[in-house]
Formats: sequence, structure tokens, C-alpha cells
Amino acid sequence: MPGTDSELVIATVVGARPQFVKAAVFSRAVQRIAKTGPAIREVLIHTGQHYDASMSDVFFQEMGIPEPDHHLGVSGGTHGEMTGRMLEAIESVLLETSPDRLVIYGDTNSTLSGALAAVKLGIPVAHVEAGLRSFNRAMPEELNRVVADQLSDILFAPTDMAVHNLRREGIVSDRIVRTGDVMYDAMRYYTGRAESESDVLSRLGLEPAGYVLATCHRAENTDDPARLAGIVEGLGRLAASRPVILPVHPRTRGALERHNLLAQAESSLTLIDPVGYLDMVQLEAGAGLIATDSGGVQKEAYFHRVACITMRDETEWVELTGIGVNELVGADADKIATRGAARFGEPIEHQGLYGDGRAAQQMLRELIGRSGLDAGALAEAATVEH
Repeated sequence: MPGTDSELVIATVVGARPQFVKAAVFSRAVQRIAKTGPAIREVLIHTGQHYDASMSDVFFQEMGIPEPDHHLGVSGGTHGEMTGRMLEAIESVLLETSPDRLVIYGDTNSTLSGALAAVKLGIPVAHVEAGLRSFNRAMPEELNRVVADQLSDILFAPTDMAVHNLRREGIVSDRIVRTGDVMYDAMRYYTGRAESESDVLSRLGLEPAGYVLATCHRAENTDDPARLAGIVEGLGRLAASRPVILPVHPRTRGALERHNLLAQAESSLTLIDPVGYLDMVQLEAGAGLIATDSGGVQKEAYFHRVACITMRDETEWVELTGIGVNELVGADADKIATRGAARFGEPIEHQGLYGDGRAAQQMLRELIGRSGLDAGALAEAATVEH
């Protein structure tokens, strides 16, 4: 059902775990505003990119995300195959629902497919986490985010550097809105719940600040046997003096088996199944060090004031390396082991890089303000409870 002159209909596309976190905060803001007056409605589209219970369903349950209005069930295949199938399926939903706007998050194939489907139908697009750049065009994520930014008419930039990147690419200022980071909103809201509801540390027999939390899922690491071997070796050497907990992404488990590294990993690391959001928050907050190749986990380490080493050769979150709270170590076993040991337990201070924890509220105010809804609706958006 399309929107009316007095109703704003926003379609949201999600498909991967970091997007569920961001969408949870935005959806909560929409629900609160809708209860108090302005006619605003969200149509949630889940592509299925992360499709099993441990990668998707548990996040929706724990974070109170509404059940998707449309679950497309698209997963697997090559990047081109997945993107094409998503594009076709999203287009069908958009034709059916006729939203006033599409909101996309981050840099996945779901992000790119949503943007392409919407602009071809004349539906304006807002991109959350716009302007991030690793400057490595070999990464599918980099291509996705660059194209999504060019197709979007509102670019919600989380940092000053993201704003700078967009302006350098010739994007006009009135398309760019510096909001802060919606994942900081999520951390502020859900950390208390994680402390009271998650027992993951006791289940795993872990002492606070006494272990390393590691994550590894990016194709540049899992598809390259030499890089994956370096990561397993480096983390294994770190594990000689303290537990290293590795929630194993399905892609990573398959790669470990394929490259004959699973037995080595199992012998030195504590491999666990993927965990829900609250357990992950608790594991991050309680770690003495985080070693990751995830963009989102790099930020979450900073939010929780935990030192981080990033097992990549570059990062889109350059602010963190710039102030020294995050360090790039690539897939070099020596660097992972030595720099990880050196940074374990290092105190981290916040420097206000990612806003005040009200990014979703600012985004929604901007969308309402540009929609033509009356001034009363905009005023209501300004007072949404965090």
C-alpha cells in the first residue's frame, strides 16, 4: 500500500548481521514516532543474505526488530548471481508497496541491490554509513559502498572523514548529513541488557579482561589459504598465554576445512558457534583484546574501550587507526601475535568520534523534514526518547 500526502512510507533493506543492528535502532525510532502522531510506516525487507537462525533470527528476537514484511530468501552464489537475484526480488516488493523512500545500510550485496532497484523505479534512497572508504577496489564491499553513495540522494555520514570523502568525490553538500554512527546508538541501548541477560562469560568459563575475542569472515582472508593460515598461526600463538575465543562464521568454518586448517585451529583456539547480539556485546565488553577483520567489530571495540588489532591491510574506519586505538596487522602471524600481546589490556579513551548516540533520531528527523510532512511531525521527531 503506497503512502499518502499525510503518510511517509519508508522501505528498509537488510540482509547481514551488522545491518540488523543498525536497523533495530532505526526501527525503534520509527515505532516511537508512529505511536505519538506522525503517520510514518516502515516496510522491512530481509534479503536473506544471512539466512540461518544463528546469523539472522536470533538478532531479530533479541533486538526487538519487527518481523520482516518481506523475506526474499536470497543467499549463496557468486557476487553477481546474488546481486542479480536480490535486485529482481527487491524490485518486485517495491513495485507492490510503492514506498516514498528506501533506506539502505553499509556495504553488502543487499545494500547495492536495494539501491539499484529503487533508483530504477524513481524511489529516492538514503544510505546509512555513507562515505566510508578503504581505497581498495579489490574488496567487493568497497565497490558496493561507492556505487551506493553515487545512487543515493541523502548520504548519512557517520564521521568527519566520511563527509570529506564524499565531498572529494564531487557529491554536493546538501546531499550529505553528518549524523554520527547508528551502531553507537545500539551500543548505548543494548549494553545494559547484555550485562543483565547474557551469561556467555560464565558458560565459557571466561574471566573479564582475561581473554582475546577474535572474528574472521572476510573473503580476502577466508578465500586465501596463506592469509587464513597466517591468522590461525598468529591467533594460536596469542592463545599460548590466554584464551582466544573465535565465534566461527559459516564461511570461515568451510574455509578452515577446505584449507586443512580446522584441526590446527581447534587445537589452539576456542571455537564456538556464531552467537546472538547480546552475547556478542558481552564478549566484546569483557575482552582484554579484540582481533578482527570486521568493520563493525572494530568500532564496537572502541565503544567498549577495548584495544583492537585488525587483521586486514586497510580499514574504512581510519579514525581509529589515526588515534592509535586500532592497529592494522594484516594476516601476518608475527604481527598478530606480537602486537596482540603488546596491546592486550591497553586502556582506551573515547574521543567523541561517532556522535552522541542519537544518530537514528537525527536520520529520521531529516527524512521527515524532506518528506513534506507538516512541522508538527518534524517537531515530534525532535523529541523522540533515546
